Amino acid sequence: MLPTSPLFAFIKMSDSGKNARDPWFAVRRELSPKRATVLTVVSFTLPLLIWSAVSYLPFLWHPDIQLQLSANRKDVSTVYVAGDRLSKGFFPEFQEAVRVQNAELNTQLASEDPLAGASESTVRRANKKVLRHLAPLLIQNGWISDDQSTDDEAIYHAWGELASGERSLKRPSLSDENIEIVEANWKAMSAVSPNYDSDNFVSVPLLSLVPQGKASNPDYLPAPDKVLTSGIKIFSIPAESDRPSMLQRVGHSLQIVFGGFLLAALIGVPIGVVCGTYPFFSRLVEPFTDFFRYMPAPTFSTLLVAIFLANDAPKIALVFVGTFFQLVLVVANTTRRLDMPLLEAAQTLGASQHQLLSKVVVPGIMPSLYDDLRILLGWAWTWLVIAELVGVKSGLTEFIETQGRFRNFDLVFPVIILIGLIGFFTDQILSLIKGVIFPYTEDGAKAASHPIMKAVLFLPRLVRRLLGGKTTPDAA
Repeated sequence: MLPTSPLFAFIKMSDSGKNARDPWFAVRRELSPKRATVLTVVSFTLPLLIWSAVSYLPFLWHPDIQLQLSANRKDVSTVYVAGDRLSKGFFPEFQEAVRVQNAELNTQLASEDPLAGASESTVRRANKKVLRHLAPLLIQNGWISDDQSTDDEAIYHAWGELASGERSLKRPSLSDENIEIVEANWKAMSAVSPNYDSDNFVSVPLLSLVPQGKASNPDYLPAPDKVLTSGIKIFSIPAESDRPSMLQRVGHSLQIVFGGFLLAALIGVPIGVVCGTYPFFSRLVEPFTDFFRYMPAPTFSTLLVAIFLANDAPKIALVFVGTFFQLVLVVANTTRRLDMPLLEAAQTLGASQHQLLSKVVVPGIMPSLYDDLRILLGWAWTWLVIAELVGVKSGLTEFIETQGRFRNFDLVFPVIILIGLIGFFTDQILSLIKGVIFPYTEDGAKAASHPIMKAVLFLPRLVRRLLGGKTTPDAA
């Protein structure tokens, strides 16, 4: 009797009506193509929805504050700029420290020595820093371009528009507290000159803007839209003399993975088949292979560089070492699972030992061997990052390592996702191809009904029809 639980209650509800004849949950029963497609889509969209919810819903999980507007602090050597992230616990302290600094400055301005012994040139330089603190908000609101982030004249003009109320920032906007600071600073600046003059800039200390920010993910988890825009950006950057383009990096990484894997397959598959067929070779080869596969492949990186020098050869060799020994054991095990009645029937018909291997064993294991190689190709991809760090860093890994060092994770994520997509679509294509190569298998029947494969198989017939339609009038 099945135990009572919410899961079984849900299953019972799902089995009512039409679902009773075609349940979602059934032991070792295939789902309908429509339901399988729905679940495939959900398997991808669900993680994306969770990622989006965490990124865009502020009440879920935002441990940091991303600065939209920063300020100088005289008592701290660390310089924070717009885009930096602070913890939610430290951000209020940062704001309060700037407010205290402004209060002390107001007291200083009301004293007999408003410059506090500093020279006018020093004060002017400090004031120009205060002037430029407004630039990130102006850029985000489209008042100035990125190239104008240090255009003091354009920024100076924006201060005047904000102070007079002619214009206002929308997204993001200035807090009421900062609007008052803008008005106070503009009063001091415009009293010297209504237009920007670098040589005649205000020499009385200006108040610092109070930092503003928004709830944010940590820098190691950028929002999906940021990852998308950054991915488009990095793929549009052309190659330079010493820096390859992203497409060139992809091509290089593909050479490393497929070079090492194909070499492992060319050598490992025959050895695995022989080991799975003849106990003599199994006892001779597999014990050492089983022992060697537990040795971490990266430990051989220094040796591989010494043997193959520092270009791509040691990288391909590392993928080979990381894949070859597992491949031999997997292929040998697949060969041993071949049905014995096939061998017995062939022997009854008078097949020799060589014929048993070439006419029975190899053809009999081909579909399973194909699946093994698909899985092991995925295993080869896992060695890519380590392999491309061997010797001279290169390919996609060099880009990931460099950008990750500077915590530019919005540039790292697109490359990581790209590697996953390449591997996933390669596997899906190989799965469809299997149905063409081995139409007599269960996968062959599934592939024949796949929409993509139907389209591919329809193209030759369409071409023949078109060609036939063109030749018929001529023949007449």
